[in-house]
Amino acid sequence: MSPVLKTVQTTLSLNKLSSRNYPRKEKKLLQHGSCSFPINNVQLSFQGELEALPHVQTLREFPQEELVAKVVMVRFDSTILLGEKLDLSSQSASKALYTIKYLHECGAKMILVSEWSRKINPKLLDAQAVADILSSVLQLKVIALRCISCKSPLRREDLQKADIFLLENLSEYKEEVANCSKFAELLSSEVDILVNDSFCQSHKVLASTVGVARFCYASMAGFSFEENLHQLKKIAKTKKKPYLAVIGGGNLKSKAAALQFLASRCDALVFVGQMSFQIMRALGHSIPTNLVERDAHKAALDIVQFAHDKNVLMSYPKDFWCTNQHLPTELEVFPAHGVSASWLPVDLGPRSLEEIYSLVTNSKLNANSGDSHGLTYLMHLLNILQKIIWIGPVKFSSSKPSTVGTSKLAQMLCKQSQCECEITIVGSTACEVIKNESNSLSSFNVLENASVVWEFLKEQKLPGVMSLNRAYPFEIDWSVAYHDASQPLVVDIGSGNGLFIMGMAQNRKDLNFLGLEINGKLVRRCLDSVHQSGIRNAYFIGSNATTTFRSIVSSYPGELVLVSVQCPNPDFNKPENRWSMLQRSLIEAVADLLASKGKVFLQSDVEAVAMRMKEQFLQYGKGKLHLSHDQYNIRINGNAWLKENPFGIRSDWEQHVIDRGAPMYRLMLSKSTGS
Repeated sequence: MSPVLKTVQTTLSLNKLSSRNYPRKEKKLLQHGSCSFPINNVQLSFQGELEALPHVQTLREFPQEELVAKVVMVRFDSTILLGEKLDLSSQSASKALYTIKYLHECGAKMILVSEWSRKINPKLLDAQAVADILSSVLQLKVIALRCISCKSPLRREDLQKADIFLLENLSEYKEEVANCSKFAELLSSEVDILVNDSFCQSHKVLASTVGVARFCYASMAGFSFEENLHQLKKIAKTKKKPYLAVIGGGNLKSKAAALQFLASRCDALVFVGQMSFQIMRALGHSIPTNLVERDAHKAALDIVQFAHDKNVLMSYPKDFWCTNQHLPTELEVFPAHGVSASWLPVDLGPRSLEEIYSLVTNSKLNANSGDSHGLTYLMHLLNILQKIIWIGPVKFSSSKPSTVGTSKLAQMLCKQSQCECEITIVGSTACEVIKNESNSLSSFNVLENASVVWEFLKEQKLPGVMSLNRAYPFEIDWSVAYHDASQPLVVDIGSGNGLFIMGMAQNRKDLNFLGLEINGKLVRRCLDSVHQSGIRNAYFIGSNATTTFRSIVSSYPGELVLVSVQCPNPDFNKPENRWSMLQRSLIEAVADLLASKGKVFLQSDVEAVAMRMKEQFLQYGKGKLHLSHDQYNIRINGNAWLKENPFGIRSDWEQHVIDRGAPMYRLMLSKSTGS
């Protein structure tokens, strides 16, 4: 037995790793041949990484002790906290306020940043006025700072004056929307952690959301952001059927991909806005030329064909209230196919509202409503309506944002919400009307920024979401992964094809081995090898260990006695690389979770990479890690390194390097007793 493994073995004890502040996650089992694996980690977690909405690190899941004395930048939503009529009882406001209060209670220093305009509140004269408003709302002192306009980075001594600071109005700086790297660096001076709580900006590439994340060792979602992300994910879920989409607004061409997304998940699309004319035209109906959207006809035809192929039924208005272009006060109802040239639609007509009411509330159709075979089938389908989304206003080119049709639709949805139907309301106008009709939004899923939702429905990645750290989304049943989950754990970060883990597992039955690897194909092969060989003390998880290490390993019931990082890609270790493997958050997690006298084994065939790993672990290890000097027995370029691999098991790349006669640069770190 190698001396290092003897040392590792002596660290074993009956003490378990302490419980961390992580919520329970969804537990899943994967049947692989005759063997059960704890989760479908390859197909679930890896696809999640590639989707528009990956599972991200949240403030709720982040260890509270890691926030103490940290400087946290909070990118808050000014439309929520600085509005003229702040409703403290609303969920959005309560969660936005809780993010700041929670950080304060955890002992963090905060720098608040946002953009604001006097359009949302005439009292927003300058940063000092905004700081006073926030102080009143939070019941905490907020100090306005001038550093952006002076182009002067914050200093640590500046942060001793108070606990919460506010920077200048970001809307005054073009560098914000340009995502200027120097501007982002200026914003993030002295900042350790970014908490993004401005979901309404997540579809934009901003310096204060995307750019700043590059300069912070951890980036996560605040409570308001997390709630909105949760609501957004619900839209794509199709467990509840039938699913009806009420679609308003215009610009069909730019939203074509989003409409196809809805058609792929919904049972019916009900058009109630300007887009309805393009759908009517695609269905062969004649509409006035002034209502035709330029270059949208092909997109409309494709949507109609797609919906037909998917057996998704489509509904459009049957009549409109119209105003005379020459006599604006004169109103008249016209059938949808008979709007006169001098008249413009301004609202849904009575027949249209009757039909929508029948669809939404599952009532029987009036015999005079122009029932068709398709609509009769739709009514039969919707008798058990389970899910509705309303996105886009009931608005036409010449109408006001809020119309009688909008109010009527809101009343219908309020009634349906009492029938255990899941209803999502998208857009500020729709949310305001629903609130006026029901006095509460508690019965609805609410997303006030429609632009973010449309981008998501187009299956576009949201920059503000993608810039946040990832987190592992599933709870692992370790008793299924290992024969004895109480055995000490060895984790290999970047396990590759698993040769090191598999070889170690065969030699040391008294230890459990876990490989964390970002390449999904390699993980699949490793799991196949585990199954075929019958090894019960080795397991592999597909994940980005840089951000998920803590959430995965903290749930393991036994002690963590060894962590290895072997031959990481040199390109991934450049300081300017956003996704470099050895970030501060990973190293701090290793230092926290490693058992007393536990080991960290680092090696690379590139001396600069090995030196950088050594420096980072000593710098960010919280003083808990030190070099095991007695193990060094070779010097290269004046630096001391381990001559041999102390485990006797080589990874495939290490073997390749040895075969070509090149040196390996190895070192061992140990965790201090009592740390």
